[in-house]
Amino acid sequence: MSHALARPADAGRKTAAPKANAVVAVLALAGIVVSLMQTLVIPIVPELPKLLDASASDTAWAVTATLLAAAVATPVVGRLGDMYGKRRMLLASIALLVSGSVVCALADSLVPMIVGRTLQGLAAAVVPLGISILRDELPADRLAGSTALMSASLGVGGALGLPAAAFIADNWDWHLLFWTSAALGVLSFLLVLAVVPESKARTGGRFDLLGSLGLSAGLVTLLLAVSKGADWGWTSATTLGLGGAAVVILLAWGRWELKARQPLVDLRTTARPQVLFTNLASVALGFSMFAMSLVLPQLLQLPAQTGYGLGRSMLTVGLVLAPQGLVMMAMSAVSATVTKARGPKVTLMIGSLIVAAGYGLNIVLMSEVWHLILVSCVIGAGVGFTYGALPALIMGAVPESETAAANSLNTLMRSLGTSFASAIAGVVLAQMTTDFGGYALPSENGFKVVMAIGAGAALLAFTVATFIPKQRTGTPGRAAEEEEPRRAVVEAR
Repeated sequence: MSHALARPADAGRKTAAPKANAVVAVLALAGIVVSLMQTLVIPIVPELPKLLDASASDTAWAVTATLLAAAVATPVVGRLGDMYGKRRMLLASIALLVSGSVVCALADSLVPMIVGRTLQGLAAAVVPLGISILRDELPADRLAGSTALMSASLGVGGALGLPAAAFIADNWDWHLLFWTSAALGVLSFLLVLAVVPESKARTGGRFDLLGSLGLSAGLVTLLLAVSKGADWGWTSATTLGLGGAAVVILLAWGRWELKARQPLVDLRTTARPQVLFTNLASVALGFSMFAMSLVLPQLLQLPAQTGYGLGRSMLTVGLVLAPQGLVMMAMSAVSATVTKARGPKVTLMIGSLIVAAGYGLNIVLMSEVWHLILVSCVIGAGVGFTYGALPALIMGAVPESETAAANSLNTLMRSLGTSFASAIAGVVLAQMTTDFGGYALPSENGFKVVMAIGAGAALLAFTVATFIPKQRTGTPGRAAEEEEPRRAVVEAR
């Protein structure tokens, strides 16, 4: 048999409660540290051309490189975690984050900054790996709450990181941002090394190198077209060529994966209704969640003389968005309670409706700082619900041997949603402008249209979630794991 069955004799033994608490805390901290990378450079983005002696279009690659690296690394590292050890790949990811932070901290020009940000992006698989470790180590009755908390760490880190990054950038040399992230990364690495055990559940086998190269090429061309289309022109030969290449590459990759004995992504598992509709809902949710990140900071920072801007600093933006992270963390516990009582499908549907309601509020409440705090907290509550439900749905449909790869793919789906949100919102705000002292600024109606699109994306996620089959009771992934021995026999033949 070319591929080991991932149900070892001691797989039923789970970590004792005190140790389990420490594992959850350490993994959540690692998730928060990695999510900080998403907001770390936001306060200094306008200053990067001067700081790095480069054009604004070139310094934008400090953000784009992280996005591309994260998209490539997430599914690949997830699969490697299933094959060779989730803790091992978690440590490798954190090591890349530390390395990238040090490179950025030493950078004074564009190329090393892009290299460092690329290394930081390669650490993006930490959260799906952490969720998969929790499945391996925790008893079933603790899994829902712990995975919800781990998922929420993505939003918590982003929300709390923005005010901290703005405060550091305003008061000290900008390099301190990256020295701080390096120090936090070292702390996380040491804690994982000391506390988190290595799971015995592994698939082994041969890594699908061609599949990983194909998926990476397809994702890079797709995300380049989406993220740089506004700069290059949506109808330019470069944008259309990359888009067309992405379609061809991904179709060829899909055909290869269906034929491969040990594919990077098991498309047959991905096609199961519970996995398929959860991933589709994730794309819509990723789109919806990111729309807020594009609208609220601009509303807060635009001049008050526009009549709708609030004329606040970046530090104020961070402080306004910070409560959202705390709400997400609080809602992760509520999400787990609802999941235990009614199932993750219901939790996902509730969260999607809360997110849509938050955008609806934002359309009518956008003239005061407290309005935006309220809106961000309502949307954060909905995100807390959905982030807890998504991994529960995925793990309820895949065997333990594919947990990291499946969670990583789901994380990638959310990232694709955020990329499309950035592109579409950028088009709307660029087209719907108002003149302010000779400068074209996004208009109030432009912001309202983006909010309406965000609400529509959340409602689309709700609609897609209604098609998710009702989950069987019992251990997460039980149905999938019962199917695994049969699949192993087929593969052996």
